[in-house]
Amino acid sequence: MMIVMHPHATEEQVQHVCEKLRSLGFDVHRSNGRNYTVLGAIGDPKGLDRRQFELFEGVKEVLKISEPYKLAGRSLHPQDSVLQIRGAQLGGSDVAVMAGPCSVESREQLQTIARSVVGSGATFLRGGAYKPRTSPYAFQGLGEEALDLLRTQADALGGVPVVSEVMDARQIPACVGKVDVIQIGARNMQNFSLLKECGRTGIPVLLKRGMSSTIEEWLMAAEYVMSEGNKNVILCERGIRTFETATRNTLDLSAIPVVKEKTHLPVIVDPSHAMGRRDKILPMARAAVAAGADGLIVEVHHDPDNALSDGPQALLPEMFQV
Repeated sequence: MMIVMHPHATEEQVQHVCEKLRSLGFDVHRSNGRNYTVLGAIGDPKGLDRRQFELFEGVKEVLKISEPYKLAGRSLHPQDSVLQIRGAQLGGSDVAVMAGPCSVESREQLQTIARSVVGSGATFLRGGAYKPRTSPYAFQGLGEEALDLLRTQADALGGVPVVSEVMDARQIPACVGKVDVIQIGARNMQNFSLLKECGRTGIPVLLKRGMSSTIEEWLMAAEYVMSEGNKNVILCERGIRTFETATRNTLDLSAIPVVKEKTHLPVIVDPSHAMGRRDKILPMARAAVAAGADGLIVEVHHDPDNALSDGPQALLPEMFQV
């Protein structure tokens, strides 16, 4: 439910409506626009007659929010969200670029790649500390050691923000103070307990689309994070699973304009996981920006033939400079 206050409604009238909503069990999200104050009532109390609020002093109109994703949708937040993370911007006119190795393998490897990508213009340093792998025998990441290396290297390069994935809520405490954006991978997009825990941290969350998920399911996953009080969510299209085998996944570029119409959240694209091969990443990165993406997240490795994970889809440093 959305309550639009009159332009000349007093603060006392606004607070009166807020108090009534809370007493009925709603969470209240207030948005102060140039002409109107809008109160979003999030919840589903039974037997509520919305018309009662139309009689409150200062109320202009009461509207039903049709989409199920109340906080992620544009009804309560019509303007695009722009996130400021350690001086880097996501959303707005700039295109953010997150780059780095799929996995942090060693201090020397990370240092080499980080210096290269940040020197070439990357605004975020990405790197995997905990790696979800199809095989339990594959390299699973260095864990907390990798988080320390990422933070140290990022600080040495001017304090660029760090992006790293978590797979389990038990890994979140180790990320606090080291990671600036927590990544939720495609396999965990509907791990609702993990989404809630990330929402409680207040740390920005990069939410990848599940490989077989609809756009509405993706936005509802974002709603789980936001319902816990964390409004700093970044959506990431990374390709969906189809019948096609020529590429690792099928990059759904049509999702970008569709999602940006439905939500105010920034939307970025991961062409590395979508294509699965480095020779196809650059054209799809350009296409993603042309389609309206707010940023890109790509994998870069100086020695991909010997990478411990996803070497074939890692750009060489000289390719990233293009």
